[in-house]
Amino acid sequence: MERIFAGHYPCEERDGYVWVYMTAPGSKAAGQLPKDVPAAPSLPFFSKKYKSTHLSCELPSHIDHGIIGLMDPAHGPFVHQSWFWRSKRSIHEKAKQFEPIPNGFRMSRHEPSSNSLPYKVLKYFSGENTTTMIDFVLPNMRTEEIRSGHLWFSSLTTVTPVRRDLCRIDFMAAWNIFLPVTIFRAFAKEFLRQDQQTMIQQSEGLKHNPRLMLIDDADRPAKWYFALKANLLESRRTQRPAEHPMSGPVTLRWRS
Repeated sequence: MERIFAGHYPCEERDGYVWVYMTAPGSKAAGQLPKDVPAAPSLPFFSKKYKSTHLSCELPSHIDHGIIGLMDPAHGPFVHQSWFWRSKRSIHEKAKQFEPIPNGFRMSRHEPSSNSLPYKVLKYFSGENTTTMIDFVLPNMRTEEIRSGHLWFSSLTTVTPVRRDLCRIDFMAAWNIFLPVTIFRAFAKEFLRQDQQTMIQQSEGLKHNPRLMLIDDADRPAKWYFALKANLLESRRTQRPAEHPMSGPVTLRWRS
């Protein structure tokens, strides 16, 4: 019986997520949180009163493919075609600035696409310009903040591996907009269903082991992700600071 034991790790609950700090096997720090570890990620709130909800679904893909889908800036009108979001007819060239942040990158704050109905509605009710900012941070987090005067929306999306060919996407959102939770969940479920269906179709093609093609500029965030991941692993091996693949702000262009 002395040989039977259960490992334990520091954990913290935030916004319906349980964050676990996985120490290295055999580390003496098991069960203790090192001083240099940042606090668990949390969803930003910009008013005392707000609504919130959480949704999740499974994606039949490797974690890397799930994360690439999470950060793809050009897939909107192709995967999420609908009357309330975007259509093929609304596709046009876009230019967005990205900047490096610790362990990730940011789509700098900007006025969102003019071809998305929800942004137009938000601007109409607030009477002020709408801005959005999107961050991706290792290992698996995408956060978004949308501000329009006193109205706001924020979200945290994560992709977590379940097994080699299966991952889970979790979406947590909060807002102080007039939109009821039941209506928002209906729209959000449709978005997740569209992402899930796309990954199901993609998994069929990946069974034939095709070469992964990443094309600039729309796929540059995916390249940054792979470089960030590789550099972090190398940093842990050598105990040297991880090199960031971005030397500074850069403007990317694509059609969506």
